[in-house]
Amino acid sequence: MTPTITRTKAEPLIGKRVKRREDPRLITGTATYVDDIQMPGMHHACIIRSPHAAARIRGINVSAAKETPGVVAVFTGEDAKGVGPVPCGASLPGLRVPHHYILALDRVYFAGHPVAVVVATDKYIARDAADLVEVDYEELPAVADPEKAIAEGAPAVHPEWPDNVAFNFHQEGGDVNQAFAEAEVVLKQRITSQRLIPTPMETRGVVAEWKSGDKSLTVYSSTQIPHLLRTLLAGMLGLPEHKTRVVTPEVGGGFGCKLNVYAEEALMGFVAMKIGKPVKWIESRRENYLCTIHGRGHVDYFEIAAKRDGTILGLKLKLIQDLGAYHQLLTPAIPTLSVLMMPGLYRFRNISADIVGAFTNCVPTDAYRGAGRPEATHGIERMVDILAAELNMDPAEIRMKNFIKPDEFPFATATGLTYDSGEYDKPLRHALEVAGYQKLRAEQAQARTDGRLMGIGLSTYGEICAFGPSPATPAGGWESATVKIEPSGKVTVMTGASPHGQGEETTFAQIAADELGVDIDDVVVLHGDTAVVQYGIGTFGSRGTAVGGPALYYALQELKVKIKKFGAMLLDSDDVSFEDGVCTCNHSGRTCTLAEVSGAAHRAMKLPPDTPPGMQATYFWEPPNFTFPFGAHLVVTEVDRDTGQIQIKRYVAVDDCGRIINPMIVDGQVHGGVAQGLGQALYEQAVYDENGQLLSGELTDYAIPKATMMPWIESAHTETPSPVNPLGVKGVGEAGTIGCSPAVVNSVVDALSGLGVRHLDMPLTPEKIWAVIQKGGQA
Repeated sequence: MTPTITRTKAEPLIGKRVKRREDPRLITGTATYVDDIQMPGMHHACIIRSPHAAARIRGINVSAAKETPGVVAVFTGEDAKGVGPVPCGASLPGLRVPHHYILALDRVYFAGHPVAVVVATDKYIARDAADLVEVDYEELPAVADPEKAIAEGAPAVHPEWPDNVAFNFHQEGGDVNQAFAEAEVVLKQRITSQRLIPTPMETRGVVAEWKSGDKSLTVYSSTQIPHLLRTLLAGMLGLPEHKTRVVTPEVGGGFGCKLNVYAEEALMGFVAMKIGKPVKWIESRRENYLCTIHGRGHVDYFEIAAKRDGTILGLKLKLIQDLGAYHQLLTPAIPTLSVLMMPGLYRFRNISADIVGAFTNCVPTDAYRGAGRPEATHGIERMVDILAAELNMDPAEIRMKNFIKPDEFPFATATGLTYDSGEYDKPLRHALEVAGYQKLRAEQAQARTDGRLMGIGLSTYGEICAFGPSPATPAGGWESATVKIEPSGKVTVMTGASPHGQGEETTFAQIAADELGVDIDDVVVLHGDTAVVQYGIGTFGSRGTAVGGPALYYALQELKVKIKKFGAMLLDSDDVSFEDGVCTCNHSGRTCTLAEVSGAAHRAMKLPPDTPPGMQATYFWEPPNFTFPFGAHLVVTEVDRDTGQIQIKRYVAVDDCGRIINPMIVDGQVHGGVAQGLGQALYEQAVYDENGQLLSGELTDYAIPKATMMPWIESAHTETPSPVNPLGVKGVGEAGTIGCSPAVVNSVVDALSGLGVRHLDMPLTPEKIWAVIQKGGQA
């Protein structure tokens, strides 16, 4: 059990393992999710979806459904075509953007495409009536493989364009041609990062309520971006933004898939406005797998250039991104993040990257935990291991040789980034020490003598976090915070970030309690309601504390100035200090409490010069740069020759996320990230057949890690503060996912290297590994 931290005078809370204040309502079942919301007159919606990946709609007959007792309305694409298209926030030169209606009009282009919606007084009536909607489809050829999609003669996902190339994007830095000309070793490898299904415990859900009296719409949605959703929904529905409210209740997992604006959110708003009653739609698990975005979907062709001594000179990449059938909010932008981070932690400055965005008849890909950075890290870390094997160098040695040095920061990369700070060798050295690396290598040598397949894998990752400077983001990269001190001295924090498991209700309370010198139980953190909280950007890209935290910090500094002004007035002195929740006259020693100061500010019988009443401050903070966490993961595996089963014997994770606010929360974020990285490495894969049908469309067919599959994680940290923000924090929500998969794959490849195995693509299922072993290492 983790001990509860009891605050003593002047003892800081930052850096302490404070229990999460969010957890009691979650573990007692008293939290409110979208599906828990009940309203008088609530109606329920069921969406009819295409069973085909590509088809023309020749007609829709809704008469039988409309005649069903309890059904109040049935809407098709013709009814809803006036609603604005699903927005794409990303912009690239020459980008093709299909007009994606909230309900299909004349054609569908992925299995699960919404076609019509039935609204009834009961969810079971709505479901039964949906079966009575008759849609006449003319099935068309489909393509589900991105490489086949961009090949000549492939069926067009969108007939308005001659091929399925949504965009081409090129980026280069340095002189990659010279680097490859000077290279003594050039290695090539095709590396895939398969489609993944985010699988939050809570599927998506929407409740919409239209108030005809004041013509206002309230939408309850399980989203990561309530304010951005409000802005975009208002535009889609033609409503004034100030008459549109979005409320985000508890979110049962987001992982990036709820960083979006979906057709169903606008559709429920449309339905509520049409019927004049509240309406609820809750996504089934099958719908979640079919229609909520997927992640990853890369086919990468890497080339690495190096000297014989292990010095890396340059890197080339051709990246084919499976975009799916249309663009969600950030779909085209995600692979560009892979390009930005393709050099990893290494100092070479010669790169060339070409992205081909491919339309396929599949659900779109978009941000999923890590969003482009796991793919980049997996690529560079696999290539470094392949290079080490070619040169017969130790994988740790080749990494140490190529790391950016501490005195080289800030470091300008070949992809245009400026890394903020780092001591990249420290996490790796610590991981090697904790694991007993030399002893492990000796054990491995003995295991091979005994005929056992033991592997040791490393990954050293860096990631771009704290999204981010506004010019580099589609919708602003700043964040906001408001701090109110009530007349009683209690503190309310309102953050524009919208946490949903990251723990800011705790960490932000720690920051506020430390700055104001109050008990943590005297601080409450509010978020997620656009009618209550000032405009904010949201939580994604490990930005909640790294961008929202500084906004809170600066709001607190403004308040402390005002506190001292009122303290000076009450103490009749110009020489006043504020510490531990008390204003003190430095000459007389007289004091007044925060409650007395705030009470006086609200009573306003007397005011300091040029100072308004009240005790509140709002701050909008624009970050000058991204932050760049880093770390090292080490994995020891053993492969069963007879079954192909992989057993993880050790998992060591040493992560550096800058200054740590709450070590317990950081550990939890790393553990959750590792679980999802392990899922990609060993188990998970979204599988479509050649006709665009999702074969892994239920949890019976899509394997996510269970608790019994998780190894014990030996977690440790180094702390290299970021100079980007006053808290020195960097972000940690995606670190485990990014560091995990290459470490696992490197370990298994190492275990099988004696059989001649050089590379394996994920997931490393027992069947795949068994087949490789049976073929003597030839995949």
